[in-house]
Amino acid sequence: MELKTDSLDVAAGGKKLVSGLELTVTSGQCWFVYGRNGAGKTTLLRTLAGLRAPDGGRVSLDGRALSAWPFGELARMRGYLPQKQRDAFGFSVFDLVLSARFPWQGGRMRVSEADSSPVVDALKQMDVLNLVERDVRTLSGGERQRVAIAALLAQDTPLMLLDEPATALDLAYQATLMRQMTVWCRECGKAVVTVVHDLNLAWQVATHVLLLHGDGQWEAGTCETMMTTEKLSRCLRYPVRSAVCDGRQVFLAF
Repeated sequence: MELKTDSLDVAAGGKKLVSGLELTVTSGQCWFVYGRNGAGKTTLLRTLAGLRAPDGGRVSLDGRALSAWPFGELARMRGYLPQKQRDAFGFSVFDLVLSARFPWQGGRMRVSEADSSPVVDALKQMDVLNLVERDVRTLSGGERQRVAIAALLAQDTPLMLLDEPATALDLAYQATLMRQMTVWCRECGKAVVTVVHDLNLAWQVATHVLLLHGDGQWEAGTCETMMTTEKLSRCLRYPVRSAVCDGRQVFLAF
């Protein structure tokens, strides 16, 4: 699997946020997208998902422009987790996660073992199997977020795009999610692109980092080359320092 951008431009509100982005994401890589509020992280992720047209340049998946992919095929190749969930109807947790299997059902009306098994596995991974009969509208913010991630897992795509997946999760579930991302990429061979705000979460998991400066400028590379105090301070326009705690590097802003 290869997601590639060629001279990609992303704009919003008459402002160019990303200019001439050259990015290649392949199987087994975990990319973290980082930048200030309003830098274009969500807009870029939606562009990479094919949910909005590029403002210039091209996004391709396995050598084919996203716009050329039939919707059903694209849904089997990439999954997208939005920043916020909106529940207009009272689906059960199980039915909501099951709906993520639609791209694989081929028009079948009946639920098969091939559909229910990934759903149960995903619910277990996100520790929400005990919530299967709950109306999603009755869940706490953290529970709803874990259900949303479970649905993304059940979709079972080689490319996963996540917009602030740690939002509303407590520290324990944030740490668990980061460990699972490592498994998805390094053991399952998936490619992950995710927006984060916590530098220390990124440092633990990311193989690569994309820094967005919000004025069209960007920097991309391995985690080690991008996550320096100099680059992060420039990206945030705020001083970032690092320290060692229990043998591990941590980042601080003050």
